[in-house]
Amino acid sequence: MQSPILLGLVASGCLILAGCGDSGTGATSSESGAVAPPSAPALSDEEKLAVLASLPAPYNAADLDNGRRAFARCRSCHTITPGGPHLSGPNLHGVFDRRAGGLDKYSYSHALRNAGFDWDAAALDQWLQNPRDFLPGNKMTFAGLSKPEDRRDVIAFLKVETGYRPTQDGPAEQEPDAE
Repeated sequence: MQSPILLGLVASGCLILAGCGDSGTGATSSESGAVAPPSAPALSDEEKLAVLASLPAPYNAADLDNGRRAFARCRSCHTITPGGPHLSGPNLHGVFDRRAGGLDKYSYSHALRNAGFDWDAAALDQWLQNPRDFLPGNKMTFAGLSKPEDRRDVIAFLKVETGYRPTQDGPAEQEPDAE
């Protein structure tokens, strides 16, 4: 006869824990207890193609599916969502036009903190080809992408997925990055 009592205790515990969950607002709690803003809605396929078409050559001719597949190797270390967590590598949302080593809440290598450049497609292409040769002393263990079309496709994928929005005349606009 102890199982009805045990079942009641388990059910009570579940109800209590359910009250601690997501309130349905889309906001999530961080480790510090602060509430993160809801993330921006995902782009539709048509919007992604429009962003891709607006990129300068050669990125406007990239294969986003190949970029997504090639980026899968990066997902064990990097997230790309607004306000996403840092893993062993920093969150990459808003990476374009951001200072290398510039996120306050990530522990970069000394080499990257002092690199002195902003991330753009050219720098990222060199980085993705061979991170250790591009910036000796960084802590990234990834060997690199040897195929130029894979690097092009990953860069275009990141531009489409991380808030980069090209403008007609001037620097790119970034969606706000909730870090």
